[in-house]
This record gives sequence, structure tokens and C-alpha cells, in this order.
Amino acid sequence: MTAWKLRLPTKHGFVPLWWGLGFILLLGVLASAAVLVELDVLRLLQSGGNLWQFLGQLLTVPDWAYIPKLLLKMLETVEMGIVSTAIALLLSLPLGVLAAENTSPHPVLYHCIRNLLNLMRALPELVWALVFVSAVGLGPLPGVMALIFVTTGFLGKFLAESIEVVDANGVVGVKSTGAGWLQTLMFAVFPLALPDFIGTVLYILDHNVRSATILGLVGAGGIGYELVMSMRLFNYGRLILIAAAIYIVVTILDRFSDVLRSRVI
Repeated sequence: MTAWKLRLPTKHGFVPLWWGLGFILLLGVLASAAVLVELDVLRLLQSGGNLWQFLGQLLTVPDWAYIPKLLLKMLETVEMGIVSTAIALLLSLPLGVLAAENTSPHPVLYHCIRNLLNLMRALPELVWALVFVSAVGLGPLPGVMALIFVTTGFLGKFLAESIEVVDANGVVGVKSTGAGWLQTLMFAVFPLALPDFIGTVLYILDHNVRSATILGLVGAGGIGYELVMSMRLFNYGRLILIAAAIYIVVTILDRFSDVLRSRVI
């Protein structure tokens, strides 16, 4: 009986040399990166006790009297995510069209808008929140401004990529009827790119709500400030309620996005 051997669809049936070299190079890069980020497995195992001790402290009686304030802060956080996503969506539509290679009127404009979108999403929301806090003061406004700025960069990029992969036959069909540039966008490009783009918008909405919880670290509104103060004061009764509220809100948004995406598709 002939022993069965695994053979690849190559001339000699073995792994190509450049595959093996590439894999070895990848392992070398990962090993050097692990050293740079101080990824120590032994240290992780030894810290397990501290982690379980912290999690055990969360098993305490919740501070039920804090719920009214918690709901108000969570509502503020959700509103920050929704408002920032809606405004960024309106701003990103023209930028996305101009940043797509197949719909941009001129190559120079295409590269300029691409670089602008890269600049807008180069720094995280927390950094821009610090900038806007120094400009307009504390409160939810600088948080919303930071989310709008960064989200516009991301949505513009995603819309441009969705437009660039639309079926060219559908676009040509609309153009053959004598449609102009704007009519081609409205009746060919946007309908074809819509399902993919809506999925991206819903993901960004989910991301912005979670990001709004962090912007409170720099005084930019939301539940983030309450979360940080509860951890600093070891107020685990409030901390467990805040964590549960964030989880519930994110879960509801996830289910809503699944239902809406399935209907659109």
C-alpha cells in the first residue's frame, strides 16, 4: 500500500522557497516586536492573581442610588456618538466622492482629498479632544467635535473605497442613457455602494459610542469621567453599574445594526 503524501500544486510538490523565506522573516519580525513591547508570557501568568483579585472586588453590591445619574451620563454618551456620526456622514459624502479615483473630477483633487482624509484620521479621538478642550473648554462639545473630525476621515476613506469597487457595467449602463456626472452618482454609483457603506456607518456608530466613553478622560463629556473617578476612588459599586451599562448599550447597537444591515442588503 502506497503511503499518502501531501503534495502542493507546484512543479516539485513542495513549498516554494520564497514562501519559506517569507515565513521565517515574518517569525523574525514578530519575535523582535514581542521583545520591543515587553511581551513576557511568564509575567502575564504571574499577574493572573492580581487580575482575579480586581475582578473579585467587582462582585459587590451595586450603588443603586447612582442609577439616575448613570442613565443621564449614558444618554449623553449615546447622543455624542449619534450626533457626531450623523454630522460626519454628511461631511464625508462629498469628500468620499472626490477621494474615489473613478469619480474624482481631477487627479490633483483626488490626491489632495486623500491626503486630507489621511490627516483627519492620523491622530486618535483622544488627542483631538485635548485640542478642542483647550479651544472651547470642558463638556461634551469638544468630544463631539473630536469624533466628527476623526469620523469624517474614516467615513470618507471607506466611502471612496466602496465607490472604487462598484460594478463598472452598471455605471456604463447609466452613462449610455446620456446621464451626467451627478446623475451617474445618484442612480448608479451610490445605489451600488450603499449596502457596503451602510454597514460601515453602523460600525462607526458603534465605535463612536464606545469612543465617547473614553473622551471623558480629558473632560470631553460622557460617562468616561465617571468611569475614571470610580476606578480612582475604588468605588466598585458604581464601577460595576457603569461597565454593565456600557455593555448593554453596545449590545443594543450591535443588534440594531444587524437588523438594519440585513434589511438594506
